[in-house]
Amino acid sequence: MRRLRVQLAAAVVVSMALPVTPALAGQPSGCTDASVPLTVEEQRLAKAIPQEILRRSGFDPVASSFTRALCGANTYRQAQQVVERHGQRLWQRAVERAQGGGPADGDLSRVDDRPLYWARLGMTGALRQWRSGFELSDAQRTALLDRLEHSSRGQDAIDFPGGREKGLKRVLVTGFDPFTLDRDIRISNPSGASALALDGTVVRTKAGRVRIETAMFPVRWADFTRGMVEQTLRPHLPKVDLFTTVSLGRPGRFDVERNNGAWRGTFPDNDNISASGTVPVADPATQPQWTATTLPYQDIVSAPTGRFPVKDNTEVVEIPAGESEPVTRPDGPTEGSTAREGGGGDYLSNEIAYRATLLRDRLGLSIPGGHVHTPVLEFGSDNTDPATGTITDPEFLQNRRDIIDQVRSIIRVAAEH
Repeated sequence: MRRLRVQLAAAVVVSMALPVTPALAGQPSGCTDASVPLTVEEQRLAKAIPQEILRRSGFDPVASSFTRALCGANTYRQAQQVVERHGQRLWQRAVERAQGGGPADGDLSRVDDRPLYWARLGMTGALRQWRSGFELSDAQRTALLDRLEHSSRGQDAIDFPGGREKGLKRVLVTGFDPFTLDRDIRISNPSGASALALDGTVVRTKAGRVRIETAMFPVRWADFTRGMVEQTLRPHLPKVDLFTTVSLGRPGRFDVERNNGAWRGTFPDNDNISASGTVPVADPATQPQWTATTLPYQDIVSAPTGRFPVKDNTEVVEIPAGESEPVTRPDGPTEGSTAREGGGGDYLSNEIAYRATLLRDRLGLSIPGGHVHTPVLEFGSDNTDPATGTITDPEFLQNRRDIIDQVRSIIRVAAEH
């Protein structure tokens, strides 16, 4: 998710009032209000490619099934139960599908992260346009939407074994939704695919067994501002032996990001909203400009983890102390400087790394933790045009398999050291 200066020309996009949109296709009539506007992100669901992804994965009935259940809720408590149950079921179904369990509906690869993404948007849109049979305040609807986001992303399903089982290490990994969808709506995010493939799995290493738990995060500034990262990670970081946030980065390489900066850039999120400025966190008076990885980066970059090279990325962009213009530093920040880009840029990948490592430090933990950028997941050379290309091809599938396998190998190396 690194901000690529060449590939992703960042223009400031302002938030605008959304147009009224038709009800989501396939929703039961009678309990939906089509006059309620959907978000920019939800509006993309009506396009042909998302519908094809849902159909070819067997996830196309998810939203309508969810809406029927909502229509049967007669109280707010019942609505809460419907939202939580269906959100958790969606996450579990996506994880089981990625790991070879459950029915293999459709012909899309099991480890595809896109059905989860688009099915979730169908559910959030349905909840937004749901006309309840009882009085429902705006605050209550927002709380239901938050609960749906948390449950369908595995954020409330992080479940390490109780006690301290001898020889078992605990590793927490996070991934992201697809993004830059207006450039190529077919896009997949290998960090999300890795999260689905690794959740709840056990990896054997020279240092013993490693249990991996994962969660997914949105590509939206507002969710991070509201503290979703800290809310999700705070209960678990004191109990784990290692954590790493993961996102999509540069073509052809992995990066272990050495430094994370307290700055947001101008690149728009999945709702086409920009939020440039200092990363908003609790207790800003004690907020550092920089945090650092404690992952064993030297061991990771020197180990044969897979097909792609792995780099120790130390480059940052800073405003040096006493100066006013930003400069690029190849070897990390200087004393007293102000952050403008961490190793992972100034987008949400840098921000999740900054927030997670700041939380580590504020909790006084000495565990290894940091951020890993995966290679860009590329389509085949004859399938690069979003206007005419297909949603999958053999090279795309191989690239995703290789990235997932290498993420697993990187975690294995980190856990061993």
